[in-house]
Amino acid sequence: MSPTSIYEALGLPPALNANGKMTALGGSRLSDDVIAAMGEAARSHVVMDDLLAAAGRELARAAGTEDACPTTGAASGIAIAVAALIAGTDVARVERLPDPGGRPHEVVLQKGHAVHFGAPVRQMVALGGGTVVEAGSVNKTERGHVEGVLGERTAAILHVQSHHTVHKGALPLAETLAIGRAHGVPVIVDAAAEEDLRAWTETGADLVVFSGGKAIGGPTSGFICGSAPLIAACRAQYGGIGRPMKVGKETVLGLVRATREHEARAAAPDGAAQSAAQQARMARLAARLGGLPGITAEVVRDEAGRDIHRARLTVDPHGGGRDAAALSAALQAGSPPVFLRDHHSGSGQLSVDPRSLSEEEEELLVDRITALLDGRP
Repeated sequence: MSPTSIYEALGLPPALNANGKMTALGGSRLSDDVIAAMGEAARSHVVMDDLLAAAGRELARAAGTEDACPTTGAASGIAIAVAALIAGTDVARVERLPDPGGRPHEVVLQKGHAVHFGAPVRQMVALGGGTVVEAGSVNKTERGHVEGVLGERTAAILHVQSHHTVHKGALPLAETLAIGRAHGVPVIVDAAAEEDLRAWTETGADLVVFSGGKAIGGPTSGFICGSAPLIAACRAQYGGIGRPMKVGKETVLGLVRATREHEARAAAPDGAAQSAAQQARMARLAARLGGLPGITAEVVRDEAGRDIHRARLTVDPHGGGRDAAALSAALQAGSPPVFLRDHHSGSGQLSVDPRSLSEEEEELLVDRITALLDGRP
């Protein structure tokens, strides 16, 4: 049975994803080799502790750290990382969480980093036994704001690198790390959707959390990178709060295979050419969509600094009869449902992310938008 017919058997048409590698749309489209690795894992048994340790070594090699711990995703990675810094490998403390039992448990977070990515990041911290202490204001955080909330109960500083966070006026990671070192406070970096693994682990952060299902192109998964002692503490949490977050053998092998493919892509000599080709593709799309009623279009680079180029559509409801939010909703209500990147629909903007969009799907996208703006169903 093909994937399409499996969805249809459930009454679900596959979605057309012009939004990006989003958890709500199933993350990444997996390669044949990743799917094969997951199928191979499904056909046999393995000692899971040994698999997690072996996979951790492979992931750590790719990220340039001493060790790594596979997880079900970046969200669980945050919870497990916080738990590891609070409870360590002490079995009694591990099993007591999320009650920190008098241990330092406050996790300092810039106010502009207290985001909701499908769930609040504060809740991930709480699952690990932490209590978020916000520093600064949404659009202005300085060193004194962070240092002013550090104290005896501080367990960690969490830095969230994301398009969801407020970048204007935020304290940069380098300064956050300097604060951590000066005060002996570990720093966790949530780099969920980042592409360059080593760029983040080489910052000197104590623990770095990645998503496996975003830039890496793997199944819904993630991993935590860091020193051997801290990763041992992360693995220890699978005997506590990590138990309901346990990752299966199929996911682990799929993640390992996807990470190897990600390394190969990063090392390819035509990386700059691929980026230019993506930008040119979006320029062609922007030219087509920018000629539709009520639409102006341009190519923009990812707001979080990643090497991703998108076609951004500014929607004038007086010209096309629909505002950005209404156009997005109409596209999602069709069959198949079409999802644009609508984070800024309230400001009249929608974007097309090309990473998961085939050429055939791109044509369907243009046809659907054109029909809606022409008043056709």
